[in-house]
Amino acid sequence: MISCRSLTRRFGSFTAVDGISFDLPTGSICAFMGPNGAGKSTTLNMMTGLLQPSSGDAMVAGMSVAARDVALKHRIGVLPATLGLFDDLTVEEHLTLTGRVYGLADAVARDRGAQLLRVLDLEHGRKVFAGNCSSGMRKKTSLAMAMIHNPSVLFLDEPFEAIDPMTARTIGQLLESYAAKGGTVFLTSHILSALERLATRFIIVHGGKIARDFVRGELEGSLEDLYFELIDVPSVEDLAWLGSARS
Repeated sequence: MISCRSLTRRFGSFTAVDGISFDLPTGSICAFMGPNGAGKSTTLNMMTGLLQPSSGDAMVAGMSVAARDVALKHRIGVLPATLGLFDDLTVEEHLTLTGRVYGLADAVARDRGAQLLRVLDLEHGRKVFAGNCSSGMRKKTSLAMAMIHNPSVLFLDEPFEAIDPMTARTIGQLLESYAAKGGTVFLTSHILSALERLATRFIIVHGGKIARDFVRGELEGSLEDLYFELIDVPSVEDLAWLGSARS
């Protein structure tokens, strides 16, 4: 369902993503991990057509992302880091608008929107303008927008950030059900415990390159232990003044 070949992105003299390659079959839940600045969001943006690769290519649902074909947009759902919400639209209006963009009949969009609002515990905020929503409500609204058209692939940038534990569990169950029915999930997150429970495939990137690529059955020990083996952990400088007696 996803195939990357030497995918590269440069910003001037800086190489953010450096020739990564991998294949992801249908029904996978892939955790794409790494420290800040490792190239995670840049990779996701290239695979969703938001950013043109400097070289290399990715195929998603049988289509090249470099071609920026509108047909590909209808096959994928994207939760971007920026969320992409309009402050002057309500939560419910965002779902109605998204349904229309993807060609859903209004009745279908309303029905699916109502179900998503209920499952994601957003019913109480359906009439709230996005500009007045909490961070968690905004994240859940954007996630619902990514799902409403039933895409073949979900690309999710930090879906658990600002989400309460109960809703995080619900999202995990939704994604597991989606993958079991043939959907494919590609997500980034820094919450290693959630990824360890959810993902079937793990790709750790560092410095724009793949440091490790493995499936669930190949994980020995904890994901956190492996992560810190692969990622250089800087020593913590002692700040002598922090916590000392104050006058």
